[in-house]
Amino acid sequence: MNSAMDPAADIRARLQEHWEASERGDVEAEHAIYATDAILDYPQSGERFTGRARIQAQRGGHPAERHFTVRRILGRGDLWVSECVITYDGVPTYSLSVMELTDGLVTHETQYFADPFPAAPGRAALAEPIEPPQTPHSPF
Repeated sequence: MNSAMDPAADIRARLQEHWEASERGDVEAEHAIYATDAILDYPQSGERFTGRARIQAQRGGHPAERHFTVRRILGRGDLWVSECVITYDGVPTYSLSVMELTDGLVTHETQYFADPFPAAPGRAALAEPIEPPQTPHSPF
């Protein structure tokens, strides 16, 4: 189906491009999806960044070598979630990005970050392994 006829496919493609631009280090393309007055929240650190320019500036100052692997993008209407692995200097961190859109632009994003942890030995007989993230480069 043509994405012009399928708004969800169009948004999914734009979100995929956002993450691919993040991987390439293309800051203009990475931030094109944000409304001028967008808000980015990092609940774990208690930080809020208001405005596309501040969001872009705080990401631009990151000292680590970063790589992005998208595991999946899900959503409909004006609420979309991207499950990613962001690798900082070779160390993977799992990230969940919740994006709220208005008129096709992100107006509010909340990102959650979680570091990997070892599995409990007592669950070994019950669990199946999850494929580890691709590192250090994404499979785009």
